[in-house]
Amino acid sequence: MRIEKISILNEVIERVKASDFCFVLNYGGLKVTQLTTLRKELAKQNSRAMVVKNTYLAKAAKQLGWDDISKMLAGPTAVVTGKGDVAEVAKILMEFVKKNEIASVKGGSLEKAALSAADVDALSKLPSKDVMRAMLLGTLQAPATSFVRVLNAPLLNVLYALKAYEDKKNGSAA
Repeated sequence: MRIEKISILNEVIERVKASDFCFVLNYGGLKVTQLTTLRKELAKQNSRAMVVKNTYLAKAAKQLGWDDISKMLAGPTAVVTGKGDVAEVAKILMEFVKKNEIASVKGGSLEKAALSAADVDALSKLPSKDVMRAMLLGTLQAPATSFVRVLNAPLLNVLYALKAYEDKKNGSAA
């Protein structure tokens, strides 16, 4: 292998290793402006799209210990890598694919597990990390809130009884 090719292969491997996720996209037939639009959207989520030769991706996958990805290695391939909210990046990709029917998601990898195109679509339907954190916080707070209400109930009942007695004594009760 020539030095340039080894350098490119090492760059692909390092980028995928440094990422939380890796999605494989078929970009065949897209115009440069469409791919640039995708890259701008991905940059907002701390992610990048990189056009990769299928042979380089196959060698990188082998070195990284991925499952067989030979099904993903047909046609022009771009790799989307990054850190952060995988669901948000999956949403960006799926919206891009819907707008540009020429492109398609081939699959990907998340924490060394292979993902199919259907898995990426399912990821895109998940709420973002912030929404999930809020849901978890609400779930964790619910028992505490109910517990406080239960503890306050007898005290409130006594207060209501005293208020009713006071109103009766002052003659304001009907």
